[in-house]
Amino acid sequence: MITLTERAAEKVRHNLTKRGRGIGIRLGVKTTGCSGLAYVLEYVDAVDTLQPMTFDNNGVTVYVDTKDMVYLDGMTLDWKREGLQEGFDFINPNESARCGCGESFKI
Repeated sequence: MITLTERAAEKVRHNLTKRGRGIGIRLGVKTTGCSGLAYVLEYVDAVDTLQPMTFDNNGVTVYVDTKDMVYLDGMTLDWKREGLQEGFDFINPNESARCGCGESFKI
């Protein structure tokens, strides 16, 4: 299960409206960085049969590739603003460490 906070869902809905298209977001991971994995967040414009898992949270549909669920199961996506910095915050209980710059993580 993947959860979006109301703040994150509000930001996704705003961005989809601003884009003028889209049916949700896709969350995944890719191999990169000094810790090995990085999160991927992309807007989805059409249903893809390679993204069979869906979660509906606060009015947003989240698509996840089955192969990525081992890394993302139990994760919460939040939207945070701290000073001049703002962005999505991936709160993942499966993480064992993050790199110093915060761009990658490991399980």
